[in-house]
Amino acid sequence: MNLKIVEANTKKQIKDFVKFQIELYKDNEFYVPPTISDEIETFLPEKNPAFEEADLQLFLAYRDDKIVGRIGAIYSRAANKKYGYKNMRFSWIDFVEDYEVCKLLLDTAIEWGRKKGATTVTGPHGFNDFDMQGMLVEGYDRLATIASFYNFPYYPKFVERYGFEKDIDFVEYWSTTPKPETIPEKLFRVNDYIIKKNKFKLIEYANIKDYIARGREIFGLLESTFEENYGTVPLTQKQMDYYTNKYLMFLNPRLIKLVENEAGELIGFLITMPNLSKAMQKAKGNKYPFGVIHMLKALKTFDVLDFYFAGIRKDYRGKGVDAIMATEIVKTAMDMGFKHAESNQELENNTLVQAMWKFYSPENHKRRRIFKKYI
Repeated sequence: MNLKIVEANTKKQIKDFVKFQIELYKDNEFYVPPTISDEIETFLPEKNPAFEEADLQLFLAYRDDKIVGRIGAIYSRAANKKYGYKNMRFSWIDFVEDYEVCKLLLDTAIEWGRKKGATTVTGPHGFNDFDMQGMLVEGYDRLATIASFYNFPYYPKFVERYGFEKDIDFVEYWSTTPKPETIPEKLFRVNDYIIKKNKFKLIEYANIKDYIARGREIFGLLESTFEENYGTVPLTQKQMDYYTNKYLMFLNPRLIKLVENEAGELIGFLITMPNLSKAMQKAKGNKYPFGVIHMLKALKTFDVLDFYFAGIRKDYRGKGVDAIMATEIVKTAMDMGFKHAESNQELENNTLVQAMWKFYSPENHKRRRIFKKYI
């Protein structure tokens, strides 16, 4: 079959690595391409501070002179130190419908991991939770979000054939924004009671720069909130600044909710934004000249609200902070005219977060899986 593997190290090879997925899924109506330039930046040590705590090797599979697959192998020193194991992560895996291609990719990545000292392999997940993670195992007929992988149904079948087993699943929910008359008045009264009783303060800035100024607080709370969750990796201050500038500056300030305690300390946050999936499909991976236009239009003419990150300080869990943020974002969504909401990925065992959705007729419409194998 003339299959071979090539390490993708040059900028041209990295660009080929990114564009292979876009080409593979170009006719798929549910796939959402990343922005090519932003995706390339993820793989450059001079751009992405995650490389300070991890090693990455990208591989391309060729049949003759045509690319037929790709995979990324990560050895995260930060993750291995936190969990006390020697694990390699695989990610950014895509391949044509040919098991031999999948096998060659995994063989190559795992051999690289063994040389690093790895005894287990998990994936797909990236450097940390800000990279896409999880292989789609349910919901192939649903539009992906900009924060999630899409893959064909044969992917998990080939990975399981190779010997990987389920480690944990992420679930995603779809909900319809309620109408004002369908929300029990009691819910709003309880919300106000919680705020007054605990002397909480809901923070809603009019300018996104005010949220950016609190970027380290937000990402610090995010890290402490999720440090016990599956696979989370500690962030450095440089990474927090990197993600603040990469993500927060594009958000609508109305769609961010912060909660402080009486002392003015941040105890909860919720970050949402209009769904950009269709805009990204129209952009076809290109930011300029028309990609930005599609995205800016989507930020102003919206239908679906995507939930991205939420966090509550541990000592304030169970005190209604989640209810405050959920109620306030629903009020904002109704006021702005959103018709639906998408939860993005939540751990299947995260019952606290899932409880936030129970009042809004949630449908569990996607499931993604992290696989594991001992090597």
